Amino acid sequence: MIAMVGGKLVLLSLAVAVAGAIAGFAAGGWSSSRSVLWIRRLARAYAALMILANLFMLRALLARDFSVAYVAQVGSLDVPDWVAFVSLWSSLEGSLLFWGLVLGLYVFAAVEYTASRHPDLLPYAAGTWLVCGAFFSFLASGPTQPFAVVPDPPFDGPGPNPLLQNHVLMAFHPPLLYFGYVGTTIPFGLAVAALLTGRLGPSFVRSLRLWLIVSWIFLSIAIMLGGWWAYEVLGWGGYWAWDPVENASLLPWLTATAAFHSMLLLERRRALAAWTLALVMGTFLLTILGTFMTRSGVFNSVHAFSQSAIGPTILALLALAVVFSLALLSGRIDRLKPGGQIGAALSREGAFLVNNLLLLLITFTILLGTVFPMAVEALRGVKMSVGRPYFDAMTGPMGVALLLMIGVGSALPWGGGDRTLIGRALVAPLLGAAVAASCGWLGGVRSGWALLTLLCGGYTTQAVLREMARPFLVRLGREKTPRATTLANIARARRAYGAHLSHIGAVVVIVAIAVSHAHSSSQEIELTRSIPARLGEFTLTYLGSETREEPHRISMVARVELARPGRSVMELAPRMVQYAKQRDPVGTPAVRMGPFGNYYMSPVRFEPATSSSPARATVEFMIHPLVGWIWIGVLIMAAGGVIVLVPARGVSVTAVNDDTQSIARASRRDVS
Repeated sequence: MIAMVGGKLVLLSLAVAVAGAIAGFAAGGWSSSRSVLWIRRLARAYAALMILANLFMLRALLARDFSVAYVAQVGSLDVPDWVAFVSLWSSLEGSLLFWGLVLGLYVFAAVEYTASRHPDLLPYAAGTWLVCGAFFSFLASGPTQPFAVVPDPPFDGPGPNPLLQNHVLMAFHPPLLYFGYVGTTIPFGLAVAALLTGRLGPSFVRSLRLWLIVSWIFLSIAIMLGGWWAYEVLGWGGYWAWDPVENASLLPWLTATAAFHSMLLLERRRALAAWTLALVMGTFLLTILGTFMTRSGVFNSVHAFSQSAIGPTILALLALAVVFSLALLSGRIDRLKPGGQIGAALSREGAFLVNNLLLLLITFTILLGTVFPMAVEALRGVKMSVGRPYFDAMTGPMGVALLLMIGVGSALPWGGGDRTLIGRALVAPLLGAAVAASCGWLGGVRSGWALLTLLCGGYTTQAVLREMARPFLVRLGREKTPRATTLANIARARRAYGAHLSHIGAVVVIVAIAVSHAHSSSQEIELTRSIPARLGEFTLTYLGSETREEPHRISMVARVELARPGRSVMELAPRMVQYAKQRDPVGTPAVRMGPFGNYYMSPVRFEPATSSSPARATVEFMIHPLVGWIWIGVLIMAAGGVIVLVPARGVSVTAVNDDTQSIARASRRDVS
């Protein structure tokens, strides 16, 4: 029953999406309230059908209905309900069904939003969105068929991959990643509509930025949770391995970051219209490339799904989307109104352009290292790989340069100005650079690259904080505005402060990556029960092990006491987890996070006591400075993005250019 109804819902969603796409493009040449009404109805129907299809699949998973093909593939009587729930996105077929759900929600929200603000753009935009919806409904109803009926249902199933059961982050990382990936469809459709209609006004740019930032926020948090999951589960002590599938999620994040920075120049100076739309469309194309990497089976990765037959289909979509985007950009970009000029090189606009180029250079470098081995194998049949040394050596210097340019851009005024005063503005943050590097040296940082990163991070932090404090100081110091009024006006400058907060988060992330990469340490040690062992300044004592049983797994947990002179004693508990349907146990590290670093203990092997020898445990003990600040920094960046999303109210604040010693009234929209 569930299989039959679910399959029909997916087929119906395909029909509705095709009808909506045809209606949207057909209505693009002539706009009427009736056509907009029908497009909205079809978008709602598509969303409703995908919601219902996913609910039916969840019902089958929770009921362990093994007559449904997908449940027979990933379901199990042993796993708890939360694992059965997250199994929806644990394998290829269910993930595509869930993709359709996320796309349906986005299409519904975007159609309602666009219909009330840009009804002239809705037909082409909705048509584009529903073309994408039709494609993924086709995959779910044709090549993958999660609702296929199993003629002779098994009594039990294998359950999802044990690595997906081993940490609660798997309940959050994949869905957030889908909301980030799928969300890029909305700005892509808006860009298509803008090119086809030749309309790119300020209101449209704000809408484009809103939808792009929404997907960027989800993608930022998803990438962070994926790194956190790898750190907490895989046991190798790292959070980013430059795995091709990891890179696939980072690539659209980089181009999206570049895009909404160039949107600011488009909004303020009417410049870089073609560049901005190309970045928006490129971001969507990179998500399709990432989808191909994850679901084609081309790459052997812990993050990827197994070999499947849909790889060529997704590759065909990517090829068509690339050709369509290039043709549209080359053939219709001249319909947009001529733009303005960026201005002087020594201005905030110039710094923004350099930041854009750096982000694109990092994107190209990662894309080349990721795709080149695949292309060589396809053309010559030779297997090769591009490892971590390439990515670290190439992206490290560019990341430090990007960090510095964030500070330079914050220090420079809009439009340029007097060279002497600009020089003073650029020199002032050197105090913050010196303080940060000195603190790092006193804290034990000796790596040249890490100290350089701290230097640039301190420079940027002072420059950004100075910009954040500027309106507050001006109103209190020069206009004598009451404090309550000052705080109210500053609170209304949400977009500016959100952007500054995201920049602070970026500083935290880049500095934490540099320090943790340069100063992490690791050593394997064999421990004998109750006999303390010295490891540098630490004393490790194996206290024994215990067995913990759960319905779907059995854990062998080792208890290791970690002592340090002058510090409190702590206990770490690495474990080996044996799943009922898995032959080999899964090692799970123990992590103790602190403000300055993490203690990390990964199990290697446990040996029980025998008549001739005591119990032993071999573990790998690692120290990772500042790693926890990576997660915190990404959350700060995402929080800044959320603040930016708060709509403008047209409230005026004071923008001050200390370099020219002048006070200018500017709308809240112009503060950044």
